[in-house]
Order: sequence, then structure tokens, then C-alpha cells
Amino acid sequence: MVNQHFLIVPASGIGRRMNAQKPKQYLKLENGLSVLDQTLKTLLNIEQIKGCVVAIAQNDTEFKNSIFSNHKKLLATAIGGKQRSHSVLSALKALRPFAKDNDWVLVHDAARPCVKASEVVNLIKQLKDSPVGGLLATQVVDTIKKSRHHIVETTLDRSELWQAQTPQMYRFGVLSKALENVMKNNLMITDEASSIEYLGLKSVLVPASKSNLKITTPEDLELANFYLNSTLKL
Repeated sequence: MVNQHFLIVPASGIGRRMNAQKPKQYLKLENGLSVLDQTLKTLLNIEQIKGCVVAIAQNDTEFKNSIFSNHKKLLATAIGGKQRSHSVLSALKALRPFAKDNDWVLVHDAARPCVKASEVVNLIKQLKDSPVGGLLATQVVDTIKKSRHHIVETTLDRSELWQAQTPQMYRFGVLSKALENVMKNNLMITDEASSIEYLGLKSVLVPASKSNLKITTPEDLELANFYLNSTLKL
């Protein structure tokens, strides 16, 4: 049986560091699309992705205005939680009627609108035989210092360091178990790969472009517009 691929987009954050009037996922890009809509435009056009769940805040009033709010691949919206893990687990529960344990789930940050479809397709290709899954990432090229109170303690070996991106793609059953373990043991994680680590499982790193940045500050929004306007993009 062919395993299906589903998409989860956590989009319930506030994005305080943007100092904006609305959550960063709903800010407009220069192409007229919101950050979230640009993200969904790229990902929902990928043939392998058969369905999507978007996790939104309980008091969200913006998603109904999205051009994708009635998209044929949108299976449901889920109510996001306080932490990312709450939002993804909520979306997994909404996805349960559609997905089998061995199907794939790609979790992608709403605030990464510059993701390349070709790199997502490559992620799917590279992980197709994995029993667990993996994620897009870039190798660290800068010299990285570990500090305490702004004083350098040591220099880390950058040859072993990678910067995690999204999508992060895992088997539905494995990811569900990993996030339920996070909830049960009150663990703090910042991505899905961390929850997989707590189960003692290994994730595959699939190289990606630095242009797949996460919008966190106003400067990031400017850089995202640059990448999206570039002829080298998408």
C-alpha cells in the first residue's frame, strides 16, 4: 500500500518580536499574499501532499479571509495551544480520521514562506524508506561560541552542527507517540525532531537552502521579500 503524505501547519502563534498589529503569519508580503498564504501556496501545490490541517488560535479572526480557507486539500482546522507541541498534537488528532500510522506527516512553520517546493519533494524522496523520518536542515558555517552571561566559554565543533528547518517529516504513528510522550512528561521542545529524540529514535537530515528562513523580526520579513522576488527563488 502506498503511504500518503499530509501537511500540518502550526499557525496559532502571536509573534511578539515582530512588534506588529497582527500575528506575523498574517502580515502581507510584497506579492500581496500573507506569509501564511504564501507558505500554503507553495506546499499545497505539491502533488504528493494529499491533505492539510492548519492549527490556528482559538480567537483567530484572520484565517477565514485566507484564499486557502476553502481549499480542496484543507481537511480541517485545529485549535492551537500554548506551545508548538500542543498545536501539532491538536492537528494530528484532527488528521487521525484521514491518516494511517504508517502515513507521512510534514510539519511546516507558517512563518517560513520561502520554502522551495523542489526541496520538499526531495525530502519526501530521501525519506520514503525511513521507518521514522527526518527534516530539512543546513550545515552551520559560522564559528559558534558557547557562552555564559555574554562571556565565551568554549568554541563548538561546527562540522557536527546543523540548523534545523521545516518541513519536518515523520510517520503519523511515530510522531503521535512522540508528542504524546512530550505531553505526558511535561517536556519542553522547540521542534518535532526534539520529540523524536526523547523516544530514542534517529532523524535523517536532508540538506536545504538558507533561503528557507523563519520570519521572526522585521528584518526577516524584508529578507523573505527579497528571496520571493528573486529569479533564483521557486
